[in-house]
Amino acid sequence: MRVGVAGLGKMGAAIAARLMECGHEVSVWNRSADKVKPLADAGATVAATPAGLAAQADAILTILTDAAAIDTVYHGPSGLLSGNVSGKLFVEMSTVRPDTEIALAEKVRAKGAAFVECPVGGTTGPARQGKLFGFAGGSEADVTRARPLLDQLCRRLEHVGEVGAGSGMKLAINLPLMIYWQALGEALAISRHLKIEPARLMDIIADTSGASTAVKNRGPNIAAWLGGGDFGTVTFNLDDARKDIRTMIAEGKARGVELPLIEKTLACFDEASAAGFGQKDGSGVAVYWAGRGKS
Repeated sequence: MRVGVAGLGKMGAAIAARLMECGHEVSVWNRSADKVKPLADAGATVAATPAGLAAQADAILTILTDAAAIDTVYHGPSGLLSGNVSGKLFVEMSTVRPDTEIALAEKVRAKGAAFVECPVGGTTGPARQGKLFGFAGGSEADVTRARPLLDQLCRRLEHVGEVGAGSGMKLAINLPLMIYWQALGEALAISRHLKIEPARLMDIIADTSGASTAVKNRGPNIAAWLGGGDFGTVTFNLDDARKDIRTMIAEGKARGVELPLIEKTLACFDEASAAGFGQKDGSGVAVYWAGRGKS
């Protein structure tokens, strides 16, 4: 299949590379050219504009920063919808509020194209291995059309409802993880007087009900960081996590739902970012809090 990918951040680049390995003819576009080069060197076709990307592909996947980026990439003068896209399939994978996806779906369908939202759970490692968890929103017919492509990216794909449901589910599954990173930092803070070596401490936590799946996967990296070393490859930074938390809070307010824990968590993430952790791994709020106030 001819597939276009717009938005080559860490996840977008990993998804594009995975699709190339699956044998698709992949075209890519990104606002900054430096993120295009590695995929171009691997054989991807580079589009000069989003409109050019849409013209080259039968299915277009987008994974963008926020609602403003979606608006620019889809509706700009050389945007994805600026040309004839009738009959094409759009799969929107960004983490944004449901209202953003619902409004976009209407505009895509008005151009005669199909639309599915599919934000995913997982980071770049699972993306490269085709082991993401996809939350698809759309009509039964459109999701069925997109499924063969999404099955190559996801170990599990759940059709959770119409457009908007996927975004709502993604925000819901990310919310407790964000709170968990702060909770882990507080747990580390109250146990630091025990003087347990970081690798052993994280191994103990990971083997208990006090650990999330994310800790079981990232424990060694966090332990190295706690010990004064480097975390390793950053797959999702703290400032991106802050953006997602703000999106969760906005969604809660729009639905009249109080979210006191995640609101307090945002303040903790903001403090960690101001202390220089913004471009470090999202789990860095735990590392920051573990050492906060330490003399």
